Amino acid sequence: MKVLKDKSGVWSLESGVENKSRLRREGVEDERKSRLFIHNSFNQKQPQTTDHRLQTTPLLQTPNSRLQTQIALFASGTGTNAEKIIDHLRDHPSITVALVVCNKPGAGVLQVAERNGIPVLLIEKERFFRGDAYLAELAAYGIDFIVLAGFLWKIPESLIRAFPRRIVNIHPALLPKYGGKGMYGSKVHEAVLAAGEKQTGITIHYVNEHFDEGEHIFQASCDLAETDTAEDIARKVHALEHEHFPQVVERLVMEAVNQG
Repeated sequence: MKVLKDKSGVWSLESGVENKSRLRREGVEDERKSRLFIHNSFNQKQPQTTDHRLQTTPLLQTPNSRLQTQIALFASGTGTNAEKIIDHLRDHPSITVALVVCNKPGAGVLQVAERNGIPVLLIEKERFFRGDAYLAELAAYGIDFIVLAGFLWKIPESLIRAFPRRIVNIHPALLPKYGGKGMYGSKVHEAVLAAGEKQTGITIHYVNEHFDEGEHIFQASCDLAETDTAEDIARKVHALEHEHFPQVVERLVMEAVNQG
């Protein structure tokens, strides 16, 4: 494995959402160690208990959480990248994974969140794209930074405007190749295989209003063998993701913190 790009000067972030973290967060008991809290917006407008184990709350914090930068992980699938980021940032002095946002009931990432005591916001398509994009909930959790870790919906412009240069995504190929609408997961690896590529890799980039077209932050590559299958390619790419994504996220967030 080798790093292709770690572009100079692109780690700095614009400010603009720092004050979101100051919204009414006092006096809320932190129960994340024992229970998973879900705001399920599919069938109700207000949070309610979804079963005897999963309860809701609009707001959670640790006693010192506002000394930290709060990040939200958006994911649609098994949550392997999300879990690597959670593990990497566990007990971090400056960064808290405060929320997991998921658009797919039953996705594996929900179990990842539960195991790690992280609240979940389960979102509904109509409100995400044609409503307020859940900005109120993100503000209530004091979210400063958003990481897309296998999230398959396009991000609405209202959310991009609210978090300028504070939403990042990972793509399982060396963009600009094999990007765009419909290019995700196994579809990307099958396209790489069909094209006879000798290398593939990952791209971490800022999110803009177009699929996979935001400014590149980081790329890493791996060599491909003639005998590799799409599954082999997927394993190599996942190894790159797990190695680099958590470190890049930490560096981006810390740059934002240091710039105030």
